[in-house]
Amino acid sequence: MTTIANAPASTPQAKAILTMQDDLARRSTDIHWPAGFDPAKADLFAHNELLIHASCEKVFARIVDVRGWPSWYANASNVDILGRAATLGAGTRFRWTTFGLSIESAIHEFEPGRRIGWYGYAPGQPPAFYHTWLLKPVDGGCMTVMEEVGNGKDPAHLRDTDQSLMHRGHDLWLATLRWMSESVGA
Repeated sequence: MTTIANAPASTPQAKAILTMQDDLARRSTDIHWPAGFDPAKADLFAHNELLIHASCEKVFARIVDVRGWPSWYANASNVDILGRAATLGAGTRFRWTTFGLSIESAIHEFEPGRRIGWYGYAPGQPPAFYHTWLLKPVDGGCMTVMEEVGNGKDPAHLRDTDQSLMHRGHDLWLATLRWMSESVGA
């Protein structure tokens, strides 16, 4: 996110320059979107990517270790996998708190070391979000792409009040994922 330093919060210059339209222009054509979650028709969309200087297998291991997220990603808490799984996998469901919301998520796509995608919803409600990770081996490490679609009243409200909030949260997630994945002994 880019802002103008020392600009009063109420001025147009203080607003994030990055918008949902910027993220849509950068979206990955390699992401698999389930029916009803087309980014071009979404109420909210974020695209983030970062080169992590570690193998995609190492990065993926951090992503699927959902119970470990709160130790390195401040926007995740109260994480619990439903059932007996130790980590995320095909068909896994988990509950967690993110962006101050209690969410239940269900894995929809799972390709070890390469991609993972899940639906997010308030317990008992239909899915409102779809979050996906795509990992691509490149020279020097793993290009890590994260995209998310939100549909409905709440994502539309977030878009209208602070459309870059999800993008900024994902930037933090990627930065701390890089830090954890690149750390010696991680």
